[in-house]
Amino acid sequence: MGFENALAEEIWNAKYRFVAPGGDAADEGFEATVARVAGAVAEAEAPERRAYWRDRFAEALTDFRFIPAGRVLAGAGTDRSVTLFNCFVMGTIPDSLEGIFAHLREAALTMQQGGGVGMDFSTIRPSGSPVTGVGADASGPLSFMDCWDAMCRTVQSAGQRRGAMMGCLRIDHPDIEAFIDAKRDPARFRNFNLSVLVTDDFMKALAAAGDWPLLFDGEIRRVVSAKDLWQRLMRATYDTAEPGVIFVDRVNQQNNLAYCESISASNPCGEQMLPPYGACLLGSINLARLVDDPFGPHAALDEAALGELTRTAVRLLDNVIDISRYPLPQQEAEAKAKRRIGLGVTGLADALLFCGTAYGTGPAVALTRQWLGVIKREAYRASAEIAAEKGPFPLYDPCMLDRPNLVGLDEDTRALIAEHGLRNGCLTSIAPTGTTSLLAGNVSSGVEPVFAYSYTRKIRQGDGTSREEAVEDYAMQAWRRLKGDAPPPEELFVSAQTLTPSDHLTMQAAAQALIDSSISKTVNCPEDIPFDAFADIYVEGYHLGCKGLTTYRPNPVTGSVLSTAPAKATRTEVELAPRAEALEGTTYKLKWPDSAHAVYVTLNDVEEDGERRPFEIFINSKNMEHYAWTLGLTRMISAVFRRGGDVTFVAEELKAVFDPRGGAWMQGRYVPSLLAAIGGVIERHLTGLEPALPSPAPDPVDQPKAIALRACPQCGAAALIKVEGCNNCLECGYSKCG
Repeated sequence: MGFENALAEEIWNAKYRFVAPGGDAADEGFEATVARVAGAVAEAEAPERRAYWRDRFAEALTDFRFIPAGRVLAGAGTDRSVTLFNCFVMGTIPDSLEGIFAHLREAALTMQQGGGVGMDFSTIRPSGSPVTGVGADASGPLSFMDCWDAMCRTVQSAGQRRGAMMGCLRIDHPDIEAFIDAKRDPARFRNFNLSVLVTDDFMKALAAAGDWPLLFDGEIRRVVSAKDLWQRLMRATYDTAEPGVIFVDRVNQQNNLAYCESISASNPCGEQMLPPYGACLLGSINLARLVDDPFGPHAALDEAALGELTRTAVRLLDNVIDISRYPLPQQEAEAKAKRRIGLGVTGLADALLFCGTAYGTGPAVALTRQWLGVIKREAYRASAEIAAEKGPFPLYDPCMLDRPNLVGLDEDTRALIAEHGLRNGCLTSIAPTGTTSLLAGNVSSGVEPVFAYSYTRKIRQGDGTSREEAVEDYAMQAWRRLKGDAPPPEELFVSAQTLTPSDHLTMQAAAQALIDSSISKTVNCPEDIPFDAFADIYVEGYHLGCKGLTTYRPNPVTGSVLSTAPAKATRTEVELAPRAEALEGTTYKLKWPDSAHAVYVTLNDVEEDGERRPFEIFINSKNMEHYAWTLGLTRMISAVFRRGGDVTFVAEELKAVFDPRGGAWMQGRYVPSLLAAIGGVIERHLTGLEPALPSPAPDPVDQPKAIALRACPQCGAAALIKVEGCNNCLECGYSKCG
């Protein structure tokens, strides 16, 4: 079982391949990863059944038909002290300094083992509230969120995975306005996703254009206009893509386990709404791998295979609950009491393409409901059958049959549940599958449309920078294999860039109706969408039955992970820009009194957005005493130039260097060192790249004479000139004609 492309293999090698202590690779290929995971998960079975289920699990994992979430792929069977769960919501935060920092510690321990965490900060008193006994005022929940943010940054820097957190605050908390505007500061809460917990009562007040009380501990602190507060929330989201919105009352009304829990937060991506200390593990069925005759006249998804794969996946995920470590004992108790799993899908958009159906259309909605209906039915049946074999989850109550997600099940499935109960309290959710989708050959992620059929992806590096890599969608690759150079039909190959927000909402709502928990989905909006139309998306999503909404409109604060065109490089964000085959530049000649040979400084430039900027520098001289430091200097300065941004500091730093042996007078000025002279050359070159100002021409005596010379192939000096058809070096005398 090979990889579809080099990027997939690179991701496996970097994230999911097990390497034993000492550096010896334990996973020789992805087949070894499959065997490792399948064997580890099968350990939860009775000894006489382990071999059977190991083979069944391996079959499901083969060819990326079922993809457990990354923590299962990376950790199962490795004996690493990590959790196999993706998502945690931390306990209810007490309104006391001691309790707050105890929960901060719990979050740190959870993230240390690889778990993403969500917190509801609504229980912390608002800023300005009196703190009894110390004669001070409370600083409010946002100040403590800064502590979580710093903790996440610290834990992230010490580990292999980037930290992830969700911070939630109720729409009626007195500090809600500051929470809404927090991410307008691009440096604040960089390790948080933020969501506002919006209630049904607020949506009613909004519809009635009424007032809205902000309260804490039942005491009304202020009253605001519901419309003004909503406008503030929408404006912040319009400008910065955050906060998102969670319709928290709907989440609780439709929760299978509402009889024994209350939910007030979600995991970092929003697909798992969880109670205090709630935990969930995820896995996705790859719909794109189950379509027969893709793009052909008989293209159809194999629903029998889908049902069988669903049943195996439910058992696999249920077993992970028993073999996983847990960062905290409260999380283990919660997970085993309710045995919550989150089975979802990936490759939906590609599967629709293979079936000749455009994402967002009526036929796409119908197929989505049909396929997710199969998954829902078979997941509940499998859970009931496992309950008959191993027992239902400890907090199972027959009243579950009256919960909204179970009412619509067919009679046979309901009868099976009534007889045996359920092994799992919640069964389905749809998570983002960005990295594992790339691992599977760049299938479309989760329930999302194809972002773009070819694009540039920013890949985060270990040193905090990113590099860019071109990627092509899985369905587009298949089209090229099957159809050759035939252009793909535009009406079929729609993307996140071409769909309307209503198309996104329609698909999200269709999927939500068949999913227990929630869906991680982004509604992409054009940059020029009018604000009122943008705000209507959230109201429409509420009325369509969505449990939460996240939108993205291009903005200067958040940037993007994926881009259809390379972003302009910045010094702190991207890897060194690639070099073109030929560049234009200028060579400057320096004569330093302490050196018998001239020093040639070459600065080559590139043009971006109609402006020239320096791209690289070379320093050459026959004096070999300079070779080591000039080579090191040119490599460092060139790296700075290639990263872009304001590079004037390079000249300033060099001009400040002095030579203890003394400097020299050059063009009527004292220059403290040869390095300072090179800095002066860079400064004058940068000045020459700036647009000309309407001022008198400078005195020519103060300007260096620039000589556009090429490097000599013999001595390396930038001193090669063309005379009568021959190349001649002004330094070493090299000559070659022709």
